Amino acid sequence: MAAAAESVAVAQHWAVTIAIVDDGGHLLWLQRLDGAAAISAHIAPAKARTAALGQRESKVYEDVINQGRMSFLSAPVLDGMLEGGVPIMVGTDCVGAVGVSGVKSSEDAQVARAGIAALDN
Repeated sequence: MAAAAESVAVAQHWAVTIAIVDDGGHLLWLQRLDGAAAISAHIAPAKARTAALGQRESKVYEDVINQGRMSFLSAPVLDGMLEGGVPIMVGTDCVGAVGVSGVKSSEDAQVARAGIAALDN
């Protein structure tokens, strides 16, 4: 997964950090590509943790907040409520997540999805 995500980021010349977590949000892999902002090494794992614990893309939470439910910012443990965290689903079970930070949020999510898609190959 990490290699597939990195491959997409490098091909697009995107300086990102890639994080992979287990279903409990525990960090299994962190890779900060050359040129990625230092803060991305904190944001990517937070996005991944949010996606794993919520068993849905982190963008769902961003959308809820953007639609006016500001109280959701007080949700415990979830500190990566930005697009770019994608759960790894095996059937109906969430087994972890990939979080990416460093470029536009939609591009972060594209890199994360590419990593997860490698599981099907």
